[in-house]
Amino acid sequence: MYSTDRQLNAVNPIRSTNADFEIVVSHYNEDLSWLKSHSSECCVYSKGGPKNAPNPPLAFTPLPNIGREGHTFLYHIANHYDKLAAVTLFVQGRIDDHVDLTLDEMKKRAMGVPVGQVRTYPFRELEVFDHWDGIPWEQYPCWKRWSSMDTQSMGATPLQLFQQYITEDDRIPVAVGFAPGAIFAVTKETIHQHSRAYYQRLLERMFLGNMAHVNPETGHYMERFWLAVFNPDEYVQWTPADLSEKERNKDGQLAKGRWYRTPIGCVVDLGAMRRGESVDSDSSQSLSTTFTRSPDTPASPDTALSIMSDEEGQEEKQLDGGLPMTSIEK
Repeated sequence: MYSTDRQLNAVNPIRSTNADFEIVVSHYNEDLSWLKSHSSECCVYSKGGPKNAPNPPLAFTPLPNIGREGHTFLYHIANHYDKLAAVTLFVQGRIDDHVDLTLDEMKKRAMGVPVGQVRTYPFRELEVFDHWDGIPWEQYPCWKRWSSMDTQSMGATPLQLFQQYITEDDRIPVAVGFAPGAIFAVTKETIHQHSRAYYQRLLERMFLGNMAHVNPETGHYMERFWLAVFNPDEYVQWTPADLSEKERNKDGQLAKGRWYRTPIGCVVDLGAMRRGESVDSDSSQSLSTTFTRSPDTPASPDTALSIMSDEEGQEEKQLDGGLPMTSIEK
C-alpha cells in the first residue's frame, strides 16, 4: 500500500480538453525535481512502486512496471484520446543524457510544432533503424546491457510489426529515422490522424498479454517507430532513391535517409551531437553537428561519441521499466 501522503498524491491530474500543453512523463525512480516548475502541466505515470513514487507537488498515476516508455505513451494516448492537450511533450523521467535544453526551452519549441510534424530535441541527432530481421545486439558492445537482460521475445520481426501495426503497408522500407530516448512533441491533430483503435491495438499487441514484461523487445522497436507513426512521409525511407537532397529538413533534423548510424563494434555510443540550435529557429542554418559524412559513407568508430572504453565501475540506476542501466544511458 502507498503511505498516506503518497496515496493522496497518487491522483490522476485534472484534465481539460482545452489544455494548451502537457508533459507526459514515463517514470520509474528518477528524480523529477526538474519538473517542479511545470508540475501543473505534468501527467506523470510512475512504474516504480510506492518506494519510488514521485513527491508532491507532482501528482501521478501508478502503472505496472511493464513495457518501458512505449507502453506509457500508448496508455496515455489510448486512455485520453478525446482529452489530449493541444500539444503534448513525451519524456522519460530522466532526459539530461539526451537533451541539453531547459524545460522552458523545450516547451517553447514544443508549442511551435506544426500539425503533422514531430518536434525532437538536441543534443542527439536522429538515428537510423534498418534491422528489420531483429536488432543484432551482439554486434554492438555499447548495447550489451540490453542483450544481457531478461527480454521477452515477440515471436515476430520488426518488419512484420511495422507492416502490420505501424504503416499497415506490405512494402519493405529501407530504413526509418528515430529520436533516441523517445523524447518528442506533437499536436493533438497529429495524434488524431490515427483512430483511438489504432493506438489501442498497438498497446495490446506490443505491450499486453504475453508481452506484459519489464523488458519486452517491442519496447526497443517502439522507440524506433514513433516518428514513423506520426509522419511516415518524413521519417520512412521506402527506397534507396527516396533520399533527401538536403542534409536537414525544415525542422532542423537530419533529413530523410541521412540519419546517423551507430558503427558496428562501438563500445559506448552517445550518437551524433546536434549543437548550437536557437530555440526560436526552425532553420537548419542554426545547427551544427559533430560529424559530417555522406549518407552513402558508412560511419566509422571515430564518428561515435564515446566517453569511456569500458563500462565497468559505472554507477547503475533504474530507468523506466525498472531496467538496470549505467549513467551513460542508451
